[in-house]
Amino acid sequence: MNSPRQRQFLMALVTLVTVGSTLLVATANSQAVAPEPEAWTGSWSAALTPAGAGKSKDGFSDQTIRMFVHTSVGGTQARIRLSNRYGTAPLTIGRATLALPWPEAGPGDLKPGSVVDATFNGQKQVTIPSGGSAVSDPVPMEVPASQDIAVTLYVPAQAKPNPATWHLYSRETSYIGTGDHAGEASGAKLAETRNNWYYLAGLDVLNRTGQGSIVVLGDSITDGLKTTVNADRRWTDFLGARLVKEAPGGNAPGILNAGLSGNRLTLNGADLGVNELGMNGASRFHFDVLGQTGVRTVILALGINDVWLSQDNADNIIARIQQMASVAKQAGLKVIVCTLSPWNAFESAPGVVAYTPTLDSVRLQVNSYIRTSTEFDGVIDFDAALRDPANPTKLRPEWDSGDHIHPNDAGNEAMAKAIPLDLLLDDEDED
Repeated sequence: MNSPRQRQFLMALVTLVTVGSTLLVATANSQAVAPEPEAWTGSWSAALTPAGAGKSKDGFSDQTIRMFVHTSVGGTQARIRLSNRYGTAPLTIGRATLALPWPEAGPGDLKPGSVVDATFNGQKQVTIPSGGSAVSDPVPMEVPASQDIAVTLYVPAQAKPNPATWHLYSRETSYIGTGDHAGEASGAKLAETRNNWYYLAGLDVLNRTGQGSIVVLGDSITDGLKTTVNADRRWTDFLGARLVKEAPGGNAPGILNAGLSGNRLTLNGADLGVNELGMNGASRFHFDVLGQTGVRTVILALGINDVWLSQDNADNIIARIQQMASVAKQAGLKVIVCTLSPWNAFESAPGVVAYTPTLDSVRLQVNSYIRTSTEFDGVIDFDAALRDPANPTKLRPEWDSGDHIHPNDAGNEAMAKAIPLDLLLDDEDED
């Protein structure tokens, strides 16, 4: 078989070449491509804050907390990350489980047979020191993309109050009850409800997307304030679902929401007397961005609170964005910055300045800088996407939640649709 025709025929055949345990597929017109090796990436996260009022103040004692989180990408295994960052004493988790929800059965119910224990170095119990964190062993379970996962924690009795590290506005119902019910599918004994997450910092998955994760460092707009509770209508949820559906080859990155209501670039919630608004964006950058699993890109979506809450000037806001972008670049991350969306007619809390044209001129100066800067890898123009063409200082009426600053569900979906996906994908996956 040495004729040119025979050689051409052989070259056109599909050649299977086994290298180690990886199967490579090659043709005459394509290069051999190996499947991406499995790697851990973040699928969900929450930005955590010091305790405030209510259940967070004294923490938990001989109680079970069942929380629901919405994944971005799926995987073949899972692990959870827990935090006692703002606790004043060691935190013991007596048992932790993961499961699939079963809402049609009842509030807080889980799919029968889906409850799996999460262990820590082979043990069901883990004690986390004050200021510390813990990550579970891999949990064997198929984690679906863009779906809810239930994480249940049992906190044994404690001798004295230990404030809970938490997330204030989860937009998801959590279920609480006395005693250890972490292994039970029924939520019947978890009758107390809250719209907060406690101790839970992240959910990682093992998958082959090869895309790592994208962290969105933002404020209440990113946090999903004013979106429908238990409906997963944050713009990051819409973006995660869009990427899973539209990313070439199904290689979607994980989308990690690090939004905090009231968050600013440099001032803390405690400066307003509200601890649960958390630390400023700059100080939490290392925890909420660099500390995430598989992070490759950060989206900066902060600044509007610096305009109306702090009444800061444009030069200061721009300088802080520049500094945070520099830190991200030094860490090897891709940096994307969002313009500040409209807020005309917004009426803030008593004693805090509401909208004025003078303040809004600061927003417009910051947006002009963001759009024209060459310091970032990309820009997401939420101002252009959300503003009313008839009055660019206001949100489009159909996307206004009613407070004139936070988009409703449809507005959050519009935000996700306005993002060019090529900003978020690795170059080799854009072809």
